[in-house]
Amino acid sequence: MSDHHCTSCSPTSPRTKHHTSKYIRVSCRQTLYPKLCQKSLAKYATEIKTSPKLLATTALLVTFNTTRSTSKKLRKLSVNRALKLKPGEIQALLECVEEVSDSVYELRKSIKELNDSRKGPEFELRMSDVQTWVSAALTDDDTCMDDFTTRGRVKVLVRRLVVRVARLTSIALAFINNYAAV
Repeated sequence: MSDHHCTSCSPTSPRTKHHTSKYIRVSCRQTLYPKLCQKSLAKYATEIKTSPKLLATTALLVTFNTTRSTSKKLRKLSVNRALKLKPGEIQALLECVEEVSDSVYELRKSIKELNDSRKGPEFELRMSDVQTWVSAALTDDDTCMDDFTTRGRVKVLVRRLVVRVARLTSIALAFINNYAAV
């Protein structure tokens, strides 16, 4: 994928919108979750244009915002007395909150590093750091799900929230890997 833009299009022309939407569509097809990818990134097509860096950065920001929101929801669940959680469920939920909070931290570091990345002598090291942190965030999401050994409505609810985060993280990592290789 190149970093060139449609030279015959103005930013507001239908052709540009189609061109940039096509870039998102084609890029998303290369991920494990193309439908979720398109759904979460389509509204940013005009900002992303055909830039691998902007695509990676935007996917990472969407992932960060969703992960942060999920962390807050999990925290609220862990103190919700109406759920009448069993001690094992509370413990698993608290561990999950910690794992997802770690993801938020790793994604925040990744955003800063990716925003500061420029082609040059430091580029490979910076991208390696970003790839490591985003991979760690994905591992944290998986670990969160592993914490739930019992079945029940809490596990189902947590799973629904965390699977979405893990899939978005996977999408962001795919685009980061692509940008690092450009």
